[in-house]
Amino acid sequence: MRIIEAKALKKTFRARVKPEGFRAGLRSLARPEYRQVEAVKGVSFEVEEGEIVAFLGPNGAGKSTTIKMLTGILSPSSGAATVLGLDPQRDRTRLAMRIGAVFGQRSQLWFHLPPADSFRLLGAIYEIEPGALKRRQAELVERFGIGPYMDVPVRKLSLGERIRCEIAGALLHGPKVLFLDEPTIGLDVVAKREVRALLEEAARSDGATVFLTSHDIGDIEKVCKRALIIHHGEVVVDESMKELKHRALARKFIGVKYAEPVRFEIPGLVPVKTKLSGAAGARGAEVPAGAAAADGAAGPAGAGSAALDGAFTQASFEVDTRRHRLPELVRALAEKGEILDLTVEDEPLENIIAAIFAARTGAEASEAARPAGPAPKGGAAGDTSAEAGGEASAAAAAAAGGTP
Repeated sequence: MRIIEAKALKKTFRARVKPEGFRAGLRSLARPEYRQVEAVKGVSFEVEEGEIVAFLGPNGAGKSTTIKMLTGILSPSSGAATVLGLDPQRDRTRLAMRIGAVFGQRSQLWFHLPPADSFRLLGAIYEIEPGALKRRQAELVERFGIGPYMDVPVRKLSLGERIRCEIAGALLHGPKVLFLDEPTIGLDVVAKREVRALLEEAARSDGATVFLTSHDIGDIEKVCKRALIIHHGEVVVDESMKELKHRALARKFIGVKYAEPVRFEIPGLVPVKTKLSGAAGARGAEVPAGAAAADGAAGPAGAGSAALDGAFTQASFEVDTRRHRLPELVRALAEKGEILDLTVEDEPLENIIAAIFAARTGAEASEAARPAGPAPKGGAAGDTSAEAGGEASAAAAAAAGGTP
């Protein structure tokens, strides 16, 4: 069932231009000038029932404006939207009774009252029967573990405790859609983990559709199943988290450490960083890729002769798995000498998202968001899968003398 639907949603604001200078400022009082600012440019998407969707974008991308149009706070300049089959502008009151919202930097709980009193007030606002309110409150208090805080004024709660109470309050009337804006902002690692678990539990138990905005990659990876990325007022990515993560698998980061210096001569692959350490280097010399070949400098005394020969004990590689087969590359490294340590890591998901955020226009963002092309014939398109990772892990274990 389709819960949220946006069709060519646009929002243009008229912003007053403030000219520089005192006289120009006086003239603008009588003859003000305005400019049109397109905050949202024809956004279209659909969200199905029960989905947990990440709505991402850099500051100023149009996330908050879109959410305000979906909740009825703002009217779109053009286009249309429906939430739970209702028009957010015409049916705002009816819609408000069926949705919930949590804003990390704003509170719906009364600052000087304990959560128990705020819950009673929210129950009256949402016209919940006293008996039903009591049962629902008891259920949420137990589920969220907020019993010890129910009689403590909100101003005395920690941020993590307040956010847990905020989410419980937003779920009090059993909303079908939950809008979350930076719910974990400012929380420590433990509190973030707890809040994420509570959000997943709420979506699973209540069957709520969750629409989450966040700059925290952990929120996105741990909670959401789908990502919508908006940039310069346009949707540039709309795909599952599995597909988004699969892009990161196209690049691997390999680190290797040898017992003795070796020469890294692998066709088509140059280390991004090398280092001479241990007995071969007095203090350990870290050398950027190509530095030794360029100027013969290898760092501290005792490391020069080996570095001049292009031999090092440690190296880091960035590997495009569409060009290099990962298991074969690990085996080639193992043949160089005795390996003390070897690591194979995926590219962080935040690198993919950061490349999209860094674009200066919507067109550039769409280009950055476009998946890479297929591997060359005979390449390793399949090596980005878990199967290739398993082969590489087995090769790495064998190279290090372990058991795969």
